[in-house]
Amino acid sequence: MKNLFSVEGKVTVVTGGSRGIGLMIARGFVENGAKVYVSSRKADACDKAAAELSKLGTCISVPADVGTEAGAKALTAAVAARESAVHVLVNNAGANWGAPLAEYPDEAWDKVLAVNLKSVFHLTRAMLDLLVKGAKPGDPARVINIGSIDGLRAPILETYAYSASKAGVHHLTRVLAQQLASRNITVNAIAPGPFESKMMAETLRNFRDAIVGSCPLGRIGEPEDMAGTTIFLASRAGAYLTGTVIPVDGGISTRG
Repeated sequence: MKNLFSVEGKVTVVTGGSRGIGLMIARGFVENGAKVYVSSRKADACDKAAAELSKLGTCISVPADVGTEAGAKALTAAVAARESAVHVLVNNAGANWGAPLAEYPDEAWDKVLAVNLKSVFHLTRAMLDLLVKGAKPGDPARVINIGSIDGLRAPILETYAYSASKAGVHHLTRVLAQQLASRNITVNAIAPGPFESKMMAETLRNFRDAIVGSCPLGRIGEPEDMAGTTIFLASRAGAYLTGTVIPVDGGISTRG
């Protein structure tokens, strides 16, 4: 029981790992002894994040654009060149687009669905062989998808493609969980509420007091909240969960 939450030595891939929630997750795994590959579309940002995290443990930069199927395959090939197995895949890469209903462009749907939803499918499929090799009896390989509470309930802001894509991530999580259980791979999702990130920066700048006021726990999420939930799902403590969507939102989603 003493190692119930250990992720030490686990090969972990985190997309969108150069900033925001992805960086919070990557840092948590590195600090707890995992070997972490961080990926993001911008090579400079990815390299910078990996260099920073390498001061705390083992972190390798693998830039890739997972918004395309080719990018997902390229990332997988880069990891496979270094590792024979992957124990944890965190599908965190995300994009947002806000605009009034009458002006909401079709390109927003293409971009947001490609990064937020299609990338989860493409990368999980591409890394399937590595995940199967990383699975052990009683310690399955883990796929952890980052959704959003905006995929659980309708948001106030006009982020149509984002909300729809995150709802899709939650349901794709359930579908993949059912399909991959026989291969000893669990698939779960986390639905974050408000956290300090580039994506949330403008919203928090304009609505911080209202958001905090709507949160039963009365605060914005902190890095430990996100890292802790992800590590739980990746550790022995979370080995019997699959197909779940866990809101990490201070209780906001309980208010509908």
